[in-house]
Amino acid sequence: MAAASITRGCEHVVFKRFIQIFVSLSVIAVGTVAAALWYSYHQLQQPLALKQSILFEVKRGMHARTILEQLNKQGATIQVTPVYVASRLFDVPQRLQAGVYEIHPADSVATVWRKLRTGDQYLFQVTLVEGRTFAEWLKIIASSERLVLSAVDDKKINIIDVLNQRLGTQHASFEGLLFPDTYHYMAGTKAIEILVKAYERMQSELTEIWAQRSDDLPYEKPYELLIMASIIEKETGIGGERSKVSSVFVNRLRKGMRLQSDPTTIYGIENFNGNLTRAHLRELTPFNTYRIDGLPPTPIAMPSRESLIAAAHPEQTEYYYFVADGTGGHVFSKTLVEHNRAVNRYQRNQG
Repeated sequence: MAAASITRGCEHVVFKRFIQIFVSLSVIAVGTVAAALWYSYHQLQQPLALKQSILFEVKRGMHARTILEQLNKQGATIQVTPVYVASRLFDVPQRLQAGVYEIHPADSVATVWRKLRTGDQYLFQVTLVEGRTFAEWLKIIASSERLVLSAVDDKKINIIDVLNQRLGTQHASFEGLLFPDTYHYMAGTKAIEILVKAYERMQSELTEIWAQRSDDLPYEKPYELLIMASIIEKETGIGGERSKVSSVFVNRLRKGMRLQSDPTTIYGIENFNGNLTRAHLRELTPFNTYRIDGLPPTPIAMPSRESLIAAAHPEQTEYYYFVADGTGGHVFSKTLVEHNRAVNRYQRNQG
């Protein structure tokens, strides 16, 4: 009996020791797993430590692990396998949207997944400057990054027809009909959409300004105000002069005088070389306002909002002439005698 009791006591001690070892090992294992999980989760929150911000393209169907590998190749500090496992455990690297994203040095993998899920893509931009022509704008757009250019730079496609079809309009020309601004877009945007947005913006601006125009202007419709605004845009780059230039042309129209605007005449010269000659001024074209009465048939450039406002609200003056003063501004005159005197002084250096 004593021997049996001793045996049971030993078994009890061994079992107790086994339990203690098992518990200890379990604690160690759990602790190890917990530490590994914490380390992995921590890796998701760490900055990528890029040397500088990068544009990163995610192609359609790209796998999360591939994205991590590509980020690594572009300079990010990522342990791909642990971070991928952590992403699967603690994040949702799924339904990632294709596109181009801006990734910053301070961004973490968690931040990247959030951007890709929400489609928070990098916005490229194109600045379409006032005073430029439609043809010049098309060249700017054709050289812009990440735009789909099919309808813009294909010589076999008539961009006027494509725009008219897209907008449901029948314009013979889109000169002046697009609003100058900086337009933002995502990679893969069709270039035609930039032109559509610029057209819709100009229609909105023109409608608003036409409704608030001064009384008794010599325009029968908004398009004529748009033509005048384009001439003002090309005649002066000084904001304070726009309404005064507008007054000269409005005074001339009211009196039945020809506009005699060099920029309109130049617009009608094919392959103009920068030298406006007397022969050019004698040539009869639809845009030579030394030879035609009234306004030219279309705008000659894309006018700014400031020029639209100046066309709608000319200053009340008695000026009929102006000439460049050599400093970027102009000298305004009421009579031809005054004007000729100003021309002699500022253009012919005759004092």
